[in-house]
This record gives sequence, structure tokens and C-alpha cells, in this order.
Amino acid sequence: MRKWQRGDAQPNTESQIYIAEALGWPADIVRADDWPNWLPLTADGVVPFGPHSSVNALREALRTAMDRREFLTISSAALTELAADWATGPAAALAQDHDGAPIGEDFVAFLEDTTRYLAGLATEQPQHTIVLLEAHLSTVTGLLENGCCTPALRQRLHILAASLSQTVAWHAFDRGRHPHASQNWIAGLHNAHAAGDHNMGAGLLSDLAYQATWRGDHTIAAGVLTHALTRTTHPAARCLLQLRLARALAARGDRSEQRAVLRALAAAEQHLNEAGTDRPAWCAWVSEADLAVDSGQALLDLGDTARAHQLITEGERLLPAARDKTRGVFLTYQAASYLDLKEPEPAAAAATESLLLARRTGAPRCVSLIDDLLPRFQPYARAQGVPELFQLAAS
Repeated sequence: MRKWQRGDAQPNTESQIYIAEALGWPADIVRADDWPNWLPLTADGVVPFGPHSSVNALREALRTAMDRREFLTISSAALTELAADWATGPAAALAQDHDGAPIGEDFVAFLEDTTRYLAGLATEQPQHTIVLLEAHLSTVTGLLENGCCTPALRQRLHILAASLSQTVAWHAFDRGRHPHASQNWIAGLHNAHAAGDHNMGAGLLSDLAYQATWRGDHTIAAGVLTHALTRTTHPAARCLLQLRLARALAARGDRSEQRAVLRALAAAEQHLNEAGTDRPAWCAWVSEADLAVDSGQALLDLGDTARAHQLITEGERLLPAARDKTRGVFLTYQAASYLDLKEPEPAAAAATESLLLARRTGAPRCVSLIDDLLPRFQPYARAQGVPELFQLAAS
């Protein structure tokens, strides 16, 4: 074992299988020709902050991209602890430079430009863009791990790694690959922290909280968002986090928290009014449409059905045509609000449009929203549009 640790020799295939079994992992995780890279870097799914954690977190995310590593889940306690460490820990120092090949500024600019282009492509092409985005992320990880450059250029690489990780995470989340999404958001958090970008770090934490809310873990989501808000300074970023906090608190169903929900919504509205047009790229999209729909969904959870329906309908109308995937989600919320008002016909129309959009944009998580809503249409099986919705869902 000492020889394995020093790198003088490596365990054979049989020994590596024994190692996996001893650590409680399935044998098919082993890739004997890639020792020790197949080994998970963490037992609880979270790489802690440290001098070299930005690259370690990126490596963990890249390894989790393989299907055989999808069994690695992140514990709620570890996620909360990571958020608390980020909120209270000191600012990270840039890692020391390496003796590797020099990194050219032109090449970094090329990676930045192509990343922005790929991230802005239509959502109908995720199967193609994700391959290129992951290749870019692997390249940037290698540059951070082995390259030699100025501190300013290294900081740009960390920001680029954070942005790429965030985009890749959303692609994975849309496909229901939650461990892959989580690891990429965490990798992005480490790199935003390394670059000293607290607003972007808060945004990545809020993405992890959004995922927790989506999966029904509203208490963890609220806790993570509370930590994230402590270091968030940009009004657009604070607006987004307050909206997600309101959603998480409302979804818990505790009527004693109604005032906290309303305070968060009021804060979000105020921050949006203060945001202006100069915003970080990762939250530049936050708009009146998001404020209206998320406020409506929070009010829907609080039982204010009529006002909620009004806001959700208004928000869907305000949404730009370029955000079709988001429109699909908004339409699902609109369908639910129509059902709460016992109006199945417009509910069926909204649900049908949402399902068509979700299939066109390649977002299985949005399709699942409609699947979860279908049982509520059963009492209205003969209403206009409902049989067609059932037929479309079954096709």
C-alpha cells in the first residue's frame, strides 16, 4: 500500500475491486487503467474548502459525469455545512502558480468567448452543446491544475470554470441527473470563491437550494439560502435569492411563516427595482416575469389562490420568447392555478402547451411537472382539452 501511495506501483485490477468493496462502492466503478482517478474524493459528496479545493471539486464533478458514479449523493448536512463555511470563512487566496506550460491570454479569451456563445445557444440543442461545454470545462480544469499564468489570468480561469460548471449543472438538472448537477454547482462554488466573487458564489448556492426545493427538501433550501444572502451584494442577485427563499418557506406549508414569505417577496421586489441593467451574467435574466410567477407560486402555497393565479398569468405573459424552457415551467404553474380555481379547460390548454415546450427543449424535469399534475385532471376527464392532454402525455 505504501508503494501505491508513493506512486511507485499501482494495484492490479483485483486489488482495486477489493478496495471498492471495502469502501462500500459497487465493483463497476473500478477503471483499473485509470488508477487512482476513479476514486471518489469525498465520502459525503462534498469537497471541503481548502487551498486546492477548486481543482479537486472540478475533478469530482467531471468524474461524476460518468453514469457509474451517479450513486454518489450529497447529504443534506454536508450541503448545509458547506454553505455555512462559505458564509463565515475567510476569502480564498488564489492557488500558487505551477511550473507547467504558459497559458496564453488569447487562448483564455477564446475559451471565454466560445463559452458565452455555447451557453447562449437555443435550448433545443442541449444534446450537442453539452458535449462542447463539458470539453471546455475539462480544458479549463487542466489549465488550472497544471498551467502557468499571471494571477489576473488565473482569476479569469476560475470565473470561467465557475460559469461553465453552472451551465453544465443546469443541463444535468434538466435531465434529472441530480448528483452530476450538484457536483458541478459545488465545483462552481469553489471556483467563484477562489476568484473572490461572492455574488456568483451566492448564486451557485442558490442553485443548490433550488434543486433542494425541487426535490422537496424545503428546510435545507431555506437554510442554504439564508447563508447565501449573508455575502450577496448585487441587487439582482439578492432579488433572485429572496424569491427562492420565499418559495422554499412557502412550500414548507407552515402558516406561521407567512410573514417571512411576504417579507422575502417584498425584498425581492425592492431589489429588482434597484438592480438596473448592469448585472452579473448569471442573473441578468431575472425580470418582472420571474418576480410575478415566483410570487404567485409562493402565494399559491399559502392558499391565496386568486391573487396567485393573477400573478402567474401576468408573469407568463411578460416572459420573453427566448426563454421557452422557463415558459414551460411557468405554464405548468398556470395550469395548477387554473385547477385550483376549478377551471379545467384553460388548465388543459396551459398544460398541453407546457408539455410540448418541454419535449421540444429536451427538459425531462419539465415533463415530470406535467406528469405530476395529470391526476388532478382525472375529475375533468370529459372537459374540453383534457382527453387530448391525456393522449399527448401517453404518446
